[in-house]
Amino acid sequence: YARTWAVMEGEKSEQLTHLFVGRADGSGDGQLTRGDKSCTAPQWSGDGRWILFLSERAGKQNVWRIRVDGGEAEPLSESKSAVAAFRISPDDKQVAYLAADPPSEEKEKAAKEKRDFRVVDDDPENHRLWLIPFEADGEGKRPARKLVSGDFHITEIAWSPEGARIAYERQPTPKANDWTKLDIWEVTVADGATRAVAASGASESSPVYSPDGKLLAYVRTREPVRWAREQRIVLRSGSSDRELPATYDEQPTMLGWSPDSRRVFFHEGKGTRRVLYAMPLDGPPAVVAQLPEGTFTAVERNATGTHFGMVGQAPHRAPEAFLVDARGAGPPVQVSRANSQLPAFPAIETKVIRWKSADGLEIEGLLTYPAGYEKGKRYPLLLNIHGGPAGMFAESFLGGPGTYPLATFAERGFAILRANIRGSSNYGRNFRFANYGDWGGKDYQDLMAGVDHVIAMGVADPERLGVMGWSYGGYMTSWIVTQTRRFKAAAVGAGVTNLFSFNGTADIPGFLPDYFSGETWQNLAAYEKHSAMFQVKGVTTPTLILHGEADVRVPVSQGYEFYNALKRQGVATQMVVYPRMPHGPREPKFQLDLMERHLAWMEKYLRN
Repeated sequence: YARTWAVMEGEKSEQLTHLFVGRADGSGDGQLTRGDKSCTAPQWSGDGRWILFLSERAGKQNVWRIRVDGGEAEPLSESKSAVAAFRISPDDKQVAYLAADPPSEEKEKAAKEKRDFRVVDDDPENHRLWLIPFEADGEGKRPARKLVSGDFHITEIAWSPEGARIAYERQPTPKANDWTKLDIWEVTVADGATRAVAASGASESSPVYSPDGKLLAYVRTREPVRWAREQRIVLRSGSSDRELPATYDEQPTMLGWSPDSRRVFFHEGKGTRRVLYAMPLDGPPAVVAQLPEGTFTAVERNATGTHFGMVGQAPHRAPEAFLVDARGAGPPVQVSRANSQLPAFPAIETKVIRWKSADGLEIEGLLTYPAGYEKGKRYPLLLNIHGGPAGMFAESFLGGPGTYPLATFAERGFAILRANIRGSSNYGRNFRFANYGDWGGKDYQDLMAGVDHVIAMGVADPERLGVMGWSYGGYMTSWIVTQTRRFKAAAVGAGVTNLFSFNGTADIPGFLPDYFSGETWQNLAAYEKHSAMFQVKGVTTPTLILHGEADVRVPVSQGYEFYNALKRQGVATQMVVYPRMPHGPREPKFQLDLMERHLAWMEKYLRN
């Protein structure tokens, strides 16, 4: 498993990741890799002797290996373009990896001579499929063989059990918008012959061969492809497909097969948690495991299909690695002690609560009580809104690094409401699609009803309300301050404030036309009606605006539009722009600054 530290000394502001091996009986663990370069994406060799991983130890990110019992790491690939993903063959003889073609001499020369202009949408850096031997030849070399290339981008690969074929996902370009055009193809390793396996108007992804080699399981969306997703597991046998029963949320994450090729494993969200399931070939899915408290992430299946590794955490318990028996035998076993040295976590309670929205729909959320909560005493309430909009809040650790210092808020005497409003994942397909064409409508009512519910519980002080959110959460925050004056402070993080201009500048041009049934020139009234910028007159709420300068998902212009509109009206506002930062913070110093600014802003306006 991988552990990540924030490195913030002097000029450094980066994440450093290294690999550890935990014992299956939970008795201890040991560090496997070291150094000032991160090691990520660990995979076992089939014989259990090696761990393969990705690292930039020698320049570009490449595949490396290290013996499980220790020693020096050794590079396997020598790609001049960063390796994005890799898989070792079932017989441990070959490694398949994804990387773009190396840059041409002309392109490198142009960059050095400051002639590195680019034509939009031209010459995408598509990933190719490459093969290298696991062991070096007599000259110590592992010559790379380009197995698949073409006018498309490869995103994921899976070996067949006998190692003769590789299934791969492909889409037209690396652009985020092209996930809707994913297809599955297959290549024969011996001669490079390719054929389409699943290439329809749907989006097909996550191919996994059954151990007996007779079936290929994959995930397929409905047609037309919708951005809120509705997916099923499909079995391919020969040239025919069979769709398995719908899962609870219709967003299954494929994990692999049982050893007897009779069940497909997947995990999926349900409410504020995730659940591990097994889908038989002739029946509905059954629960294999869920943690007794909290939730899990980063699930991986072992090569034989007998166990799963995952990261488990709870609001009061920091993340650790766990081992789960695929047969459902016994509770999850903790195999790491990565966070055992953290200081004692304060006594902060988080509860799942439910309330009825204006139209009677039941909404669920997480209410975190302030430390030392006294019944009958009212506290300032922070409404925290997730992104997506098909995101969701889970029962994750409050003290972890992030955009919002949740544990610190609670320790300073704030209550926090995190609502999974309509449009969120983990509550079924209909719930997830319930905000289509209605951003700022009933989803807004869900939030206001939740705030009213916490006030009615006697927890929240109605005169000390704050609101904050990132991305779609930033959209909702900007919308809320244009609709009501009940909030005394707001923080808009990477918020979509103008649907019209967002649709013309974001890197996902298919997103809003799906949610609002047409392009801006086809449905202009809807884009205006649901944009905070067209409702901004009269806002009075003090508003902090935070945005990454390198954000291509929600361009920084969205923040500037809202900031200037507030400033010109005399609203107390401040905008902070983070250079190099994409849609979310990656540099630890930026992350720390974001948390400190959120805390300072809310304390300034909600303490009285």
